[in-house]
Amino acid sequence: MLRLSDEQWERIREHFPEESFPDERRGRKPIAARKILEAVLWILNTGAQWHMLPQYYPNYKTVHRRFQQWCNSDVLREILTDLANTLREAGTLDESEAFIDATFASAKGGGEEIGKTKRGKGVKIMAIVDRHGLPLAVSTHAANHHEVTLVQLSFDFYMIEAKPDNLIGDRAYDSDKLDEALREEGIEMISPHRSNRKKRTTQDGRRLRRYERRWLVERFFAWLQWQRRLLVRWEYYAQNFLGFVQLASIKMLLKQF
Repeated sequence: MLRLSDEQWERIREHFPEESFPDERRGRKPIAARKILEAVLWILNTGAQWHMLPQYYPNYKTVHRRFQQWCNSDVLREILTDLANTLREAGTLDESEAFIDATFASAKGGGEEIGKTKRGKGVKIMAIVDRHGLPLAVSTHAANHHEVTLVQLSFDFYMIEAKPDNLIGDRAYDSDKLDEALREEGIEMISPHRSNRKKRTTQDGRRLRRYERRWLVERFFAWLQWQRRLLVRWEYYAQNFLGFVQLASIKMLLKQF
C-alpha cells in the first residue's frame, strides 16, 4: 500500500479543496483527500485499470471522479508550482541551465489530442528540467507536432518566474527562428546543428560543451517511465493524462525535502 509521509502530506494538503470544507458543512463529508491521493498514486505506479484498485482504498469510482476534478481545476499544477518555487528559494532548484526534450507515449485507446506518427498514434510528453534534472515544466501534446513548435507551449507550463539563461536541447531544436524568439525573452538556445543544415553555423563550440550534460533530461524521462501508467496513455481526456504526468513530477519534488 502506497502512503505519503506526514511531512509530505502537510506540504501539499492546503491545495486540495476538500481540506478546506468547514466542519459545520451540511451533508456527508467527502472522503479524505489524502486517501484519494494515495489511491491515485497506486494507479500511477502500477499502471492498473481503475476497477482493479485494491479494497483497502476508497471505491474506484470515487477515486476516479475526484482525480478528474483535481485535473480540471489545476490542483496538481498548483502543487507543482508551489513545490518548485519553495525548492528554488531553498537553493535546491537551479534554473540557470535547463534542458528540454520530449518522449513518446503510445495511445492505444484513442481520445483527445492524439496524433499519428510512424510509431503509431500517441502523445508527446515535453519536459524542461533544471541543472539537477528536476522538473521546471511538464506538458503533453499530440505526437504529430514537431518539437520546435512545442517549445513555446512548454513555457506556458513553466513553474517558476525566472526563465533559464541557457536552454539545451538536441538537434531537433536547431532552428534560427526559435533561437531568435527565445533570445528576445533572454534565453540562449544551445543545440547541435542538424547534419542537413544549409545555412551558416550559429552555435559557439565552447557553449556546446553544455550539451554533454543533456543526460539529465533523459534521466528525468527514465524516472517518469518507472511509473507504469505513463508508458501508454489509456486516458481518453488529455487533461487526465497530463494529471498523471504532473503527479509523477510532484513525487520527484517531494523527495527533495
